[in-house]
Formats: sequence, C-alpha cells, structure tokens
Amino acid sequence: MTRRTVAVVGGGCAGVLATRELLRGTDDRVVLIEPDEPGGGLAYGSARPWHLLNSRAGAMSADPDDPGHFARWAGCSPDEFRPRAEYGRYLRSVLPSSERLDVRRARAAGLTATGVRLADGTEVRAESVVVATGNPAAAQPAARPDHPDYIGDPWAKGALDAIPSDVPVLLVGAGLTAIDVALTLTASDRDAPITAVSRRGQLPLTHTEVAAPPVGLALDDCATLRDIVRAVRAEAARAGDWRAVVDGLRPYLDELWTAFTPDEQEAFLRHLARPWECHRHRMAPSVGARIARLREEGRFEVRAGGIRSMTAPAAGGLLVELEAGVQWFGAVVNCAGPGRLPEAAGSFVGSLLTAGQARVGPHGLGLDIDPAGRLIGADGRVQQDRWLIGPLRRGARWETTAVPEIRSQARGLAIPVG
Repeated sequence: MTRRTVAVVGGGCAGVLATRELLRGTDDRVVLIEPDEPGGGLAYGSARPWHLLNSRAGAMSADPDDPGHFARWAGCSPDEFRPRAEYGRYLRSVLPSSERLDVRRARAAGLTATGVRLADGTEVRAESVVVATGNPAAAQPAARPDHPDYIGDPWAKGALDAIPSDVPVLLVGAGLTAIDVALTLTASDRDAPITAVSRRGQLPLTHTEVAAPPVGLALDDCATLRDIVRAVRAEAARAGDWRAVVDGLRPYLDELWTAFTPDEQEAFLRHLARPWECHRHRMAPSVGARIARLREEGRFEVRAGGIRSMTAPAAGGLLVELEAGVQWFGAVVNCAGPGRLPEAAGSFVGSLLTAGQARVGPHGLGLDIDPAGRLIGADGRVQQDRWLIGPLRRGARWETTAVPEIRSQARGLAIPVG
C-alpha cells in the first residue's frame, strides 16, 4: 500500500498534538506547515516568565494514555501551574523524531485539489489535510482608531514594550488576555494606573491551591437550558466549592451544547457565556493573588460598560468616551476574545471560506464540521479528508479549546472513519 501524506496546517498546540498522534498511530508521512517554531502559537510563543498556564500540570499531558506525562517532564506536582513558555518547550519535545515528519517553515495560503498552497506559490501535495490554526482573530471595538497608541494585537513583538510606564493604559476586555497584559505592564516599576473595561466588568475567577475532586451532576430530568442552570446552581450550593461542579460538567458540555436548540444556544451566548468563561477558565492562584494586590493598590481597575468613542488629540494618546465620561489614556490595548467569523477569519481560513471549501459554523464561532470533525463546504457537503481540530470547532461543539479535548481530537485523526 502506498503511504499517504497528511498536511497539518498550524504548529501550535493543536498542530503539534495532531502531528504526534498521526506519527504514532499511522504509517502516514506528515508535513507540519508552520512559519514559526512549532509548539509556540499565540498561547505559548509570546509568553513571558510571569505568564502561567491556566490549568494544572496534571491536566496538560500531550498523551491521552498518560495523564502525568507533562508533570513528570517538568519535574513538578500535578497541582502546579507551570510557565507557559515551558509548556511550549514541552510541546516541541513531544514531536517525534521521525523520517516521516517534514516540518515546513512556511505560511499556508489555501487548499488545492491535491494539497496545500503555500504563500510563496509552491504546493505541499497531500492526500489529507488537518486544519489546526487556532482561534479566530480577536474581536476589535467598533470605535477603534487608526493610531499608534491603539494596540490591536498585544502579542505582536514589542507592542507592549513601546508603552511608557508613566501613562494610564486602557485594556479593552477583562478576560485572561487582559490579565496577561496587566502582568506584563506591571512587571517593572509602573505607577500609572491600568483600567480594564468590558461589558460585564467580570474578571476570571481563581483556582484553589489543590483541586477538589469533580462532582457529578444528575441532569436526566433537565429538558431545557433553564433546567440545567437551576441544577448547576443548586449543586454548587450543596457542594460548597463551585469549581468541583464546573469541573464535573466538563465531560458533558459538548453533549449538552448540541442538545440545545439554536435559540437556547443563542440565549446562552448572550446571557451566560461570559459568567461561564469566568468560572471555567480560571487564573492560577499566584496570578489571582497578584491581580488582587494590584487592585488593592489602585494600580489595576475593572469597569463594566462599553466604549462609545476614541479620538486622538494632537498632544498624543487617546481620548476615550466611557460610560462614566471621557478619559485620556496614553495607550489603549485590545484584549478582547476571539471575534466572529467570517470577519475574524485569518488569511488561511478566509481563503477556505472564499473558495467554498468550508462554511461558517453555528453563531459564527468557528467552522462547520460533521460529527467526525471533517469540514463542511459551502454546498453543504462533507469535505472528505479535510479535517478540523481545536478552537475553530467551537459553535459546532463547545468544549474545544483546552488541551484534554484537543488531544482527544488529535487521537481521533489516527482512527479511520468510514
């Protein structure tokens, strides 16, 4: 039998785990297409020493069959929260050394009938393609100006280094990206305050030092989203630690999500998604303690509301109209979460949509897939041997952004689908 070639587009966490499983579980030749060093990606490639994983080491193994693999590699307790840059090194270490692996340091521009078209005009010929490009681009505020003091991408090289330490800074968004930016801006002597603004003004909550065992939840009698919310709240009150209930729900989230009606999904996104994210994606204890100190010292403030306008005075900086009034900031940093498709599609995913090789999934959160994870084209047909793993499954699925789910998806790539 002729050996297949599989092209994996994207060398972050999802791409590395997909490549690893294909090399371990099949005889395929794999071409990993990534312009930067594999294992970095947005999450790990730009991380500073003070940026920690938001999950315990015990949850971060690359191997579905060996949950303790990362903790042993790092020489730490499963309960520890390790540096994100270290996890990037770990991902590079788990890429097998194989004559069947070709790491192509290039940017993918689109798909062809016979493989992947690269930005330089050449082609990687492949019978199968795995799209593992990570999250859509961040949402941008409607009032954003075209101005050097507005930073649309805090992860761009040197973007935060250019902000003077003596000017107030506004962060658009109050999620984990805003936490990372606040930690970076306050890593050196900074007296000027930082303000984070979001619609709800809610920060991520904090992990406990030691995890409580997950608490199972009986949902058999729950017929609607409202029923599930009531059951979760009641169980959290009984359990004493809501984290155990949230963690116990995790294995069932995709099943619950796909059982919701489209209207229930939309209601969840409108009213419950942000509170859920605050409870589900939590800060490491030391990070939570650092943020609490910054708030007590008046160096970090969180406000609820939106941005009505941004204008650029001649003297520099930006005048921002918030709900409480107009305020001057020396810099405004966009820390919003992923935007909706098609607007937030990167160049590669955008090319798939333009060519009809993929279509936008439910609610614009990602791309549409069949139950096995294969892309669905604009004509509604399943794209055979065109696979999707990672955050762009969101919408069709819900729990698809964290390592345990991505490594399970990666394992599924090595199992033939009829």
